[in-house]
Amino acid sequence: MENVAPHQNNYLIGHENAEKVFLNAWKKGALHHAWLISGAEGIGKATLCYKIARFLLSADPLQKDKYQTINVSENDPAFRLIARQAHPDLKVLERDFIETDKKKVMKAIKDGEALNDEELQALKKSAFIKVEEARSIHAFLSKKSFDGNWRVVLIDSADDLNTAGANALLKILEEPPAKSILLLVSHQPSRLLPTIRSRCAKLVLEPLTESNVATLMRRYRPEMSEKEVLGISKISGGSIGRAIRYADADGLSIYKTLEKLVYDSGGLDVSAASDLASAAQKDETLWDLTTELFQKLLFETLRAGTHVSALSEVWDKAQKMFRDVEALNMDKKQVLLNLIYDMNKAVHDVD
Repeated sequence: MENVAPHQNNYLIGHENAEKVFLNAWKKGALHHAWLISGAEGIGKATLCYKIARFLLSADPLQKDKYQTINVSENDPAFRLIARQAHPDLKVLERDFIETDKKKVMKAIKDGEALNDEELQALKKSAFIKVEEARSIHAFLSKKSFDGNWRVVLIDSADDLNTAGANALLKILEEPPAKSILLLVSHQPSRLLPTIRSRCAKLVLEPLTESNVATLMRRYRPEMSEKEVLGISKISGGSIGRAIRYADADGLSIYKTLEKLVYDSGGLDVSAASDLASAAQKDETLWDLTTELFQKLLFETLRAGTHVSALSEVWDKAQKMFRDVEALNMDKKQVLLNLIYDMNKAVHDVD
């Protein structure tokens, strides 16, 4: 089972057009000082940013004609340094671990005992990128680069900056130092300050095709059957990150169970629905996954264009109940059962 972090990942598909846009700008000497790379979560935005960073920190500006892609060999010094998160001309801003979990990480490093994937996934991160980190960009960019070339700042994601952090970033964007470039990852660019958006060149990444996701799943989860790969790819929404999460949490099985419960014309299987809702109620991660998949199924059914009126009511009800369930201490099992029943009824009622 393979999980490759973006700073170590040299395999990216589905965003060739975006890569060409950047390469052409570099060749023409027309690189903007800041790039906003946006799109849905899990489609490869951070991986693209690291790919751009590796290229900028390794390419020879005196031999531009020889570059047909922004690919960099894994044997290149820039690739190796970035993979070790040790390149002196690359600064990365992202949410840090909360203090208690940061101590766990530091202890593991000190003891020489690396945390496994399960332990890493359990670590919690702070809600925002600290404003001190955003302010540190200026000091980083004010220094000369290691080899007289570019200095690169990668923010993953700009959505995680609070107001103070966003304003600190804006000051840098207004007066960028020479030979510096900022790469801003954003899942929801509409939530960024308009003044930040207006000062960036934009690369909008589209969701991956089902074929792209399937190709990546065969690479990252080779133990999966072809039937499972195709099933996961279909419900991934074009996100390899989401597809891997579904695969690792048995999401395809949950989705198929929901499909059977909703579409079964013989009426709702109350026992099976109760089992699903009970399991979700007992585990927060499973609850989040199950409710996400329920909403995905509901959305796809709505998009099919039948029973629109009844399903729209279920959609509105689901949004409200899932939003209020924690605040009002509602019975999660009963909430999910009610919504599954409502959707089953909406699907089979005659318009």
